[in-house]
Amino acid sequence: MKKFIETLQNIWKIEELRNKILLTLGLLFIYRVGSNVPLPGVDIATLEGLKDQTDGGLAGLLNAFTGGAFSNASVLALGIMPYISASIVIQLLGLAVPSIQKLQKDGESGRQKITQITRYLTIAICLVQAPGYIFNLSQLGVASVLDPAMFNVLAVITLVAGTIFAMWLGERITDRGIGNGISILIMIGIIASFPTSVIQEVIARTSSGGGLVAIALEFVAFYVVIMFAIALTQAVRKVPLQYAKRNAVAGQMASRPLGREYLPLRVNASGVMPIIFAQAIMFIPITVAGLGGGDATGSNWIVEYFGDITGFWYNLVFAVLIIGFTYFYTAIQVNTNNIADDLKRNGGFVPGVKPGRATAEYLDEILSRITLPGAVFLAFLAILPAFAMQVNMTTQWAQFYGGTSLLIIVGVILDTLMQIESYLLNRHYDGLMKSGRLKGRSTANVI
Repeated sequence: MKKFIETLQNIWKIEELRNKILLTLGLLFIYRVGSNVPLPGVDIATLEGLKDQTDGGLAGLLNAFTGGAFSNASVLALGIMPYISASIVIQLLGLAVPSIQKLQKDGESGRQKITQITRYLTIAICLVQAPGYIFNLSQLGVASVLDPAMFNVLAVITLVAGTIFAMWLGERITDRGIGNGISILIMIGIIASFPTSVIQEVIARTSSGGGLVAIALEFVAFYVVIMFAIALTQAVRKVPLQYAKRNAVAGQMASRPLGREYLPLRVNASGVMPIIFAQAIMFIPITVAGLGGGDATGSNWIVEYFGDITGFWYNLVFAVLIIGFTYFYTAIQVNTNNIADDLKRNGGFVPGVKPGRATAEYLDEILSRITLPGAVFLAFLAILPAFAMQVNMTTQWAQFYGGTSLLIIVGVILDTLMQIESYLLNRHYDGLMKSGRLKGRSTANVI
C-alpha cells in the first residue's frame, strides 16, 4: 500500500502527466453524461421494450460497448462502433487500393488524410445505422412526443452528431490525454456495466440456492481468466542479436555478442484490436436484420444464426474473424523488412542469419509461428462467455469471463499503465512495479 501511495504521489508531481490524466478523466465524464441524455422527443417511459431487448444476445453486447447508451435511446446510442467499422474498411482498402497504400507510406501527412477519409466514412455508416436504430425503436413501441417525421429527421441528425462527438472525444484523449482514446471510450462503457453485472449474478445465485460457495468459485475462475488474459497480452519471444563493432586500428568489423541484447517479438502484437474489429463485423448482421424487425424464430436466418452469442455459428465465425484479424493487424504493426533494414544500418544481425532480406524472412517466419497460438488462444478467450452461460451465469456477468469485454479491459488498462510508467521512468521515478517495469516487460514472461 505504501508503494502504491508513493507511486500516486510521483504521478501527481509530474505536471504534464497530471494534466493528461485529469483531461482524460474530464472527457470520460462528459462521455458518460452524454450516454444518459435521451434523444430529443423520446418518451423515456416507453423504453421498457428496448431495455428488454438488450438484456442478452448481440444487442446486449452492443449495449455494453456503448455503456448503456443503446438501451437509453441516448444521443450517443450508436457509440464509437461506426468509427471502428470505418477504420476496418480503410485498412482493408489499404491492401487493394494503390492510392490508400500511397497515403499509408506518406508519413504524418498521409496519416492525417487517412484519418479525414475515415471520418467521412464514419458519417456515411452512421447515416445507414441511424435509420435502422430508429426503426427498431418504433418496432419496440418506443413513443415520441414529436411529430413522427420531425422526430425521425431530428433523431438521425442527433445520432450522427453523437457519434462524431464521441469520435472527437476519443481523438482528444489520444492527442492530449493518456492512452488510446477510442479504446478507452469502449473500455469505460464496458466497465460501467460491471457493478450491475456483479449484483445481478449474486442475486441470481443466492435466490437459486447456489449460495456463497458458487459465487466464490465464480470469482476464482474470473481471477484465473484475467491472469491468462494478462499473460497473453504481455508474452514475448526474444530473438538474440549481435552487433558489429569497428576496430579503429585495423578498420575492420569485429562481431561482439551483447549478453542481454534481444529483439522482442510479441506473441500478441496486435493487442485487443482483432477483438474490436471482429466484434464490429459481428454487429453488421444484426444491424442488417433491423435489430428486431425480422422474425427471429426461423424466417430471418441472419438473426437466427448470428443474433445468439451462445450459438455455434456465431462463435465459430467470431473465432475465425479474430484469428484472421490477428494476422492482419500483426502484419500492419510489425514490419519485418523495416526491422531488418534498421538492424543492418546499425551493424546488428541475428546470429547464423544473413543481414537484410534473409533476416526479414527469418523474423517473418518466427512471427508467423508465434502468432498462430496467440491468435487461437485469443479466439478461445473471446468465446468463453458462451461456455459460461451454459452453466447458468447471467448474460452480463458471463461476458466478463474472457470474451470481448474482459480482453478489451485488460489490454487497454495495460497499454495505459505502460504509458504512465514511461513518464515515471523518464523522470527517474520508480515504475508501477517493484522492478521498475511492468511485469509483462520482464524476462519472466518470455516463451
